[in-house]
Amino acid sequence: MVPQVYFYETFEEELAQLREKLPPTIKFDSTPGTVQESGDLHPPAKIISIRTQSVVPPHWSKHLEAVLSRSTGYDHLSALRQATNRPMLGYLPLYCNRAVAEHALMLWTALARHLPRQVENFRTFQRDGLTGMENAGKVLLVVGVGHIGYQIVRIGRGLEMRVLGVDIIRRHADVEYTDIDSGLRRADIIVCAMNLTPENHGYFNETRLRQTRQGVIFVNIARGEQSPSTELLRLMETGHLGGVGLDVYDAESQLAIALRQGTQCDNREVQATLALSRLPNVILTPHNAFNTREAVERKVQQSVEQLRRFFGTGRFIWEVPQ
Repeated sequence: MVPQVYFYETFEEELAQLREKLPPTIKFDSTPGTVQESGDLHPPAKIISIRTQSVVPPHWSKHLEAVLSRSTGYDHLSALRQATNRPMLGYLPLYCNRAVAEHALMLWTALARHLPRQVENFRTFQRDGLTGMENAGKVLLVVGVGHIGYQIVRIGRGLEMRVLGVDIIRRHADVEYTDIDSGLRRADIIVCAMNLTPENHGYFNETRLRQTRQGVIFVNIARGEQSPSTELLRLMETGHLGGVGLDVYDAESQLAIALRQGTQCDNREVQATLALSRLPNVILTPHNAFNTREAVERKVQQSVEQLRRFFGTGRFIWEVPQ
């Protein structure tokens, strides 16, 4: 039986939720791999659903009715949109805001308290060089105050931090906004929470981050293209940054496939990311910030809502903006 919907990049917990919540009238199949890893030459269903690591071949568009990305971002669909007006494109803008914000908190707090080295030093029970810092009173700079960024602002306030926001649209009256240069000079911790656009590729490069005080902690839970690992590695090797926490990566698709398959990759960004992973004051996670029980349940429920709407009307509730 040919499925009506085919899900790429599913993981165990998500698949269990899909089986539970998708109505029996919607026939589906799935794979944990990306489109690239699947080796599919043609789309296996008229509607496919992906996450951020799949690259949908433009020539698939004439065979597809819709692509649903189970993600809050949609920049990875831009090439498909530019190549054709087909198919209908949908995404999930609201399911994981709190989950991603709390992941950012986990990363910067773990780095502030030297968690990787603490775990390592348990073996010798030594505490030399492990003195960390508390959140209260520190300056948290949130770059990109959208759905996720605003949750990070709220968390920072709850920790008694001085929270500054940077955004081209200042939509929240209760946020203390500043310009990026001033914010960088004042920050103890920087969190990148921007949407990816053509204008902010490479935004957190070496030149920009050298405006910060030595020892600042940098965290990115948005898109890896905004903070190239080659740039971050130089800043770590020279001791300018005090810590780096990443859940997203430039050349992420290549990185993920190389790590999952245990193969080599010559891409400079992939090589720099692997070099970062070997440093003691770096924490790298596998694009997993969204992955809480609550967020996975919301993701599946909203995916079902999207598909029900599409089958009923030919449109999504949340469509990728033109």
